[in-house]
Amino acid sequence: MIFQEFKEKIKFLKSSELQGLSAQFKLAPAVRLQFDTEKIKANNPRKAAVLALFYPNKNNETCFLLTQRASYKGTHSAQISFPGGKIDKTDVNLEQTALRETFEEVGVLTSAVKIIREITDVYIPPSNFLATPFLGFVETQPTFVLNYEVEKTIEVLVQDLLDENSITNIKMNTSYMNNISVPCFVFNKNIVWGATAMMLSEIKELLK
Repeated sequence: MIFQEFKEKIKFLKSSELQGLSAQFKLAPAVRLQFDTEKIKANNPRKAAVLALFYPNKNNETCFLLTQRASYKGTHSAQISFPGGKIDKTDVNLEQTALRETFEEVGVLTSAVKIIREITDVYIPPSNFLATPFLGFVETQPTFVLNYEVEKTIEVLVQDLLDENSITNIKMNTSYMNNISVPCFVFNKNIVWGATAMMLSEIKELLK
């Protein structure tokens, strides 16, 4: 998808009805399916926000940004995700959280990002976060400057997200589960599962 085509879709993206959980659950791990609205509310999850950032690459193809987290002693060590994080007391709202975290993690100026819309919250059981995703874009390919939280950036073509062959199932071992089969996206050998895959599943339905 060339970038101009993506930009022509923005009005539609803003007004389209979200498919919410029905889209997210296509790529949800079994552990996530155990949590209904009441159970999530009872857990009093912490608030967080992420940014799905779209931009043109050097060939004017539409891409979006994923990051691989640095390795650390924690639940989401080395996992692939959107830039983002927990809300800070200085943030006016969750949109600002997503933009601030994106600047801190990969150096994209907040003033350069045009927010398209907010999509459906995703509950993350292992860390008890309720993450709000935002869609945004920049007009030119960014030069990313990584902080200590990010191991590397991953550029994904929108056409690869729309390709049904990008979806599969794999067996995972993590700090909180062993040898569990989970649905995932695979982009250039990068495995994207869990909350990020759930968000991407809803984004995919919007773009289709």
